[in-house]
This record gives sequence, C-alpha cells and structure tokens, in this order.
Amino acid sequence: MQPENPKRPLVCMDECPKQLLSDIQEPIPIQPGKKRKIDYGYKRHGVANLFMFFEPFRGQRHVKVTSSRTRIDWAEAMRELSDDQYPEAEKIIVVLDNLNTHTPAAFYLAFEPQEARRLVNRFEFHFTPKHGSWLNMAEIEFSVLSRQCIKRRIPDEQTLNDEILAWVDERNSKGVKVNWRFTTSDARIKLKHLYPKIDD
Repeated sequence: MQPENPKRPLVCMDECPKQLLSDIQEPIPIQPGKKRKIDYGYKRHGVANLFMFFEPFRGQRHVKVTSSRTRIDWAEAMRELSDDQYPEAEKIIVVLDNLNTHTPAAFYLAFEPQEARRLVNRFEFHFTPKHGSWLNMAEIEFSVLSRQCIKRRIPDEQTLNDEILAWVDERNSKGVKVNWRFTTSDARIKLKHLYPKIDD
C-alpha cells in the first residue's frame, strides 16, 4: 500500500523448480481439427530452479534459471538483483516467503564478510506469513509463466532459459502489471489471527 518510490523499489521474489523432460517418441504435430499428440513416456534430465523477481509498480520482471536451489544460489541471485537491476536504489524492498534459503545469513556463506554486509544493507526484507505465500505477487507471475510458456516438456536448461527470456521480454515490453485487489482492510479481517493480541 506504500506509494511508488524509485529510490526504494518494491520487488516480489519467489522461486520454483522445473523438471527437465524430453520426449521418447516424436510427438504427432497439430493438424487441422486435431490437437498435437504426445506419448505419455518421457526421459527425465534433472531439475532446474527458477528465481522470479517482479516489480509490481512498473510491471517489470526478471527470471534467473539455476541448476540448483541452495543458499549460495539465492545469495548470488540477490546480488544480481542489487547490482545489475537496481544499482542506483538506496534500499530494495523485497517481499518473499520464509524458505530456509531466504536468509541474510546466506550472503555470509556465499561472499566475503565485507561484501555480505554490503548486500544485507541493500535490502529490506518483508516475509509473508507461514502458509501465506499467496500474498506475494511473484506467485501470480509464476502461474502466468507456467500457463503461457513452460507448461510442457522442456529438455534442457538452455532451452528453458531461452524460452523464459522471450516470455520476460514480451511481458516487460508491454509493462504487464498484476491487478492486486487484496487491501489493508481485507488483511485486517482475513489475517486477524496474525495480529498481536493486546490484553486490557
């Protein structure tokens, strides 16, 4: 509900896995009046991890594909967010969930203490409540990404990265935003159990 402040950009962050799968049998292509036919058999090529960064005020998103989901991967993705995406920002406000890799301590695992401290000071973290990750708009972007781009078999990390970059470029060029309707007054009702109780 805070107004937009270019010096303090708001970024919603989330991550999800994507299985890398290829077809064993060549699919039968689309024909007039008939859908594409895919055999149920597939070959598994591991799992990739996707980091989604979405700035709701400007309708801009950035997705980073990694081969693993560790604290070091998260810290490196956050450094890219800080230094490549928002180098001029005074502080980057990040909305994220409580996943065990999403901690400021991860910076100290990935970088030298001075660099880790610099990065910790670049961010202001706002964690969604437990079982409340739906409060993060990055989840909505992941849903759109899945439906529009990657809800199919993709065999390798390079193809996945290329497909996602094309999707990101198209959506960013249009400045597509999320129509967020959950207000502060709604939160006071729906999330009442999370507010502190004051006894008289």
